[in-house]
Amino acid sequence: MSNWQLPEGIDELTGNQANAFESARRELLDLYQSWGYEIVVPPMIEYADNLVLNSKSIDDKTFKFLDSASTRMLGVHSDITPQVARIDSKRDNSEDIYRYCYINAILQTKADDFYASRSPIQAGVELYGFKGIDADIEVIVLMLSSLNILGISSPTLSLGNTAIFNALCDSANLEDKDKSALRDIFRRKSVPDLNNFLSQNQIKESSKFKSLINLDGDAEVLDDALKIFKGMPSIIEAINDLRKLNDFFKDYDIKLMFDLGEVKAYEYHDGIVFAAYSQKFSKAIAQGGRYDGLSQSFDSTREATGFSFDLKFLIHQQASKVKSKKVLNAPNIDNPDFIKLVNQLRAQGHIIKTDLKGTNDVDFVNKNGKWKLKG
Repeated sequence: MSNWQLPEGIDELTGNQANAFESARRELLDLYQSWGYEIVVPPMIEYADNLVLNSKSIDDKTFKFLDSASTRMLGVHSDITPQVARIDSKRDNSEDIYRYCYINAILQTKADDFYASRSPIQAGVELYGFKGIDADIEVIVLMLSSLNILGISSPTLSLGNTAIFNALCDSANLEDKDKSALRDIFRRKSVPDLNNFLSQNQIKESSKFKSLINLDGDAEVLDDALKIFKGMPSIIEAINDLRKLNDFFKDYDIKLMFDLGEVKAYEYHDGIVFAAYSQKFSKAIAQGGRYDGLSQSFDSTREATGFSFDLKFLIHQQASKVKSKKVLNAPNIDNPDFIKLVNQLRAQGHIIKTDLKGTNDVDFVNKNGKWKLKG
């Protein structure tokens, strides 16, 4: 095995792709800050309990090891969102709205349906302290703006609301094990497994579960859902939130789709959820949603919503669009006027390398005692 080989699922950015990543990172953070989001840089390693937060899906993806100093179990972050929940819980005034943004490398024990590698660079925003639909609209607009910066226009926006599934489970008085089994079936969109599960168990509202898993399509499914779940106020409220999103985004240059049976892989989502798709990619390229209950793990009650995506993956996929800048070669001389000229050009964005070997293959010329670029 060659020493330069990387472990399976671990990749890197070099050369023009690394330059494209850094350019995009700066532009994205500038965008988020212009909306009032503050940059946070969570640590790579924390106590495992703070990272996992009783979530089996996160636990399965988190590298853990014993800390010899504290004798406690530590973990490498596999998702930034729980860390932001911890950061927000330290705020003095829990009644205020706080906005956070980040672009950080994370590490996972295995790739999943969203991340293509085990070493993504997660970019995203989180908005804390507002329960209304306007907060969800804000983060979705920022997600679409982020994709536009990365050259992805006219995406398909899929919208759902996990509150529908949760409310239906509560109405059926499901035990935790049954709810977990149904969640996995809905996540996989397996109608045969759902039929088998319902036939083998005495589950109230069975017909509504069968209807819910098939409620996906354009805005017409919202009207169908209102009829199916008539008389269930919490579900009607969740559907009406989706109708508000439809009213807001219907004039955007995007295709709107609705999946009312969406549950998401992470258990902490408990409201509006969304994902962006493009014909160029086989799976979601950005996703997010509401998770009002996550901060309870830190003895806080904070409404929250946000989104994230793998910036490194999207940079990798746009390799053909990454172009290198022209590099200028400068002679290795100690001349104040020449050094001043080079510094001015670098400040203007030119890339200039000093010809340390003295090959004389340079892009500058001295005419009548004055240095300038050739040509």
